Amino acid sequence: MKNYIKVIGILLAGLLVANCSSTTYNMKSEKGKVLNKVPAWYMNDFKVKKACGTTKFGKNKNKECIFGVGTAVSPDLQLAIEKGMMIAKADLADIVKGEMNKQSKQYITEIGKTNSLSVVSDVEVTLINIISKTQVRGYETWQKDVTITKNGYYRVWIGLRLPMGEYNRMYNYTIEQALDSFKLKEKSDIAYKQLLENTGNTNENNNLQ
Repeated sequence: MKNYIKVIGILLAGLLVANCSSTTYNMKSEKGKVLNKVPAWYMNDFKVKKACGTTKFGKNKNKECIFGVGTAVSPDLQLAIEKGMMIAKADLADIVKGEMNKQSKQYITEIGKTNSLSVVSDVEVTLINIISKTQVRGYETWQKDVTITKNGYYRVWIGLRLPMGEYNRMYNYTIEQALDSFKLKEKSDIAYKQLLENTGNTNENNNLQ
């Protein structure tokens, strides 16, 4: 009986150790000068519907998401995470409201003598990707991986997803946007000032009942 109790005690201790070990994250070390392994999801190797949490049936069957990814390196883990988050959010913003502009410049001239002229041209094309002020509220951290570089730095891989429409957790918290769009505070200040001018009283301590 005592041996039986001891066996149970050992098994329970083993389970506790296993549970404690599962709370830690084991970081992989990169080897060599070339990074030849990246998380599969970072290369868009995933099923969009499944990654978005879309189900075949039920309330989430129409759920749609857009995805953004980013990676960054830093000797400080938290800084690497923040840099990766910023890049991933910029990726989301580019999908939501990115604009691509093209600027071109061309110069053509002739050189040489009259009977042996040559045409020389110089063409320069510049592509500019513009991301204006874009809200990516309600995004969710979908994936996160950390590896150690050969130099001992932290390389963080961040995957974000932005649920669309009513599936966005911030969908019902846009009252601030409505207030800003109508500039209610500005209009209220103007109306109050006009009221004071009409009554001929500019006393700041005046209370309106």
